[in-house]
Formats: sequence, C-alpha cells, structure tokens
Amino acid sequence: MATEGKGVAIEAEAEAVKEMNVMVAVDQSESSFYALQWALENLFRRKGAAVETEEVGMVTVVHVQQPFHNYVLPAGPGIYATSTVIESVRKAQEQNSSVILSRALRLCKDKMVKAETLILDGDPKEMICQAAEQMHVDLLLVGSRGLSKLKRAFLGSVSDYCAHHAKCPILIVKPPEEKLSRESST
Repeated sequence: MATEGKGVAIEAEAEAVKEMNVMVAVDQSESSFYALQWALENLFRRKGAAVETEEVGMVTVVHVQQPFHNYVLPAGPGIYATSTVIESVRKAQEQNSSVILSRALRLCKDKMVKAETLILDGDPKEMICQAAEQMHVDLLLVGSRGLSKLKRAFLGSVSDYCAHHAKCPILIVKPPEEKLSRESST
C-alpha cells in the first residue's frame, strides 16, 4: 500500500507540471538559451521510467523585437532613409526573430516538451511583463547575462526589471561562471 501512495504522488506531481503555464524569454544571448535549457531539464522532465517518456507540460517562448523608429534620419549629405531601407530593417528583424525562435523550438522538441512562440514589438522588459500578465503565467523565466553594476545602470537589465515589475513569480537563471565570462568577452 505504501507504493500505491507513492505512485499517486508521482502522478499528481506530473499532472501539476502539465497544468503549469511557464514563459521563457529568449534573445540572441547564450544566457537566455541556458535559461530555456534549464527550464526544460528541471521543470518539464521528471525522473523515473513511467514519466520520462511522457510529454509533461508546455512552455511559451517569447522574443521581443526592439522597435524600429520611423524617424527621417539623414544617411549622408542630402540622403535620407527611405521606405525601402525601413522595410529591409524590419525584414532583418523578422529573420533574426525567426532564427532565435527556431533554435528555441528545436531545444523544446529535443526534450519532448510542447512549445508555442510569441514575437512582440517594443521595449523587452515592459513587453515581457505585460505578456506574462495577459497570459496569466504561473512562472516567468529569464536569463541573466551577468552585467556589471555600471552596465546595468546604463543599459538596464531586463531580468532586474522583470523581478520588480512582473505580477507573477519569476526565476532568473544565471549560467555557470565559465559561460558568463565567455559571453561577456564577445
């Protein structure tokens, strides 16, 4: 009888994972993909023969494109950015988003976790918090690039902003030191 109770507990735990609405924010940084990998390995996979082969849960992978401001800017003496230039910048942003989300979906597929993607336009820190609130996310995961205090002060930190403004629990996943130092040197 003790083993029956344990089996029910494992099934209940797997069922709780299935119901969890998790959002992971990704960008081109390796630290954001480390956060996604961490989520896939620690939140969606359970040890044990019975559960290991099942799909357990779904993740929403969100990427935010920086807004392209349609200002008329001089591109040289008497030359201004045209609608063709603006359109090519937008197309490049869309291609970049597609590459980022394709990589994220491949990671999810490799771990047998269902995933959906979301591309937003705007300030990443504000849009991530807004999307998490609108989608009633149970947990928001973001990576941490390990910016110095000075860089955080000037550039801002998406993870820091989300930690203070998200209306749901947030997990900031920091990569191991060797990954941080490799990424900051590039």
